[in-house]
Amino acid sequence: MDHSEVAMPAQRVKEIKTVEQSMRLDAIASAAFGIAREKMVERIKAGDVRVNWNEVKKPNLSVEEGDTIACKDKGRAEIKKVTMTKKMKYSINLTKYS
Repeated sequence: MDHSEVAMPAQRVKEIKTVEQSMRLDAIASAAFGIAREKMVERIKAGDVRVNWNEVKKPNLSVEEGDTIACKDKGRAEIKKVTMTKKMKYSINLTKYS
């Protein structure tokens, strides 16, 4: 069997747009993975979340455009674009891969 016969599972891609008060990891990851913020804080503190492939345990870590957030058993999300709204909140475009 050569490598061309190996079937790779199809990767699902989803575009997500969210508006958040801050660029805190727990807020952005919660929106990206559809998990309640409290549960996301628990997962971050348990070491289930990585930012740019580095393990983090601080839910208040500030993330920025271009960062990749990975969550165990949930996939990964890239912060594609961040703009400010008229009410000074962050409008964030994410691409989620699962």
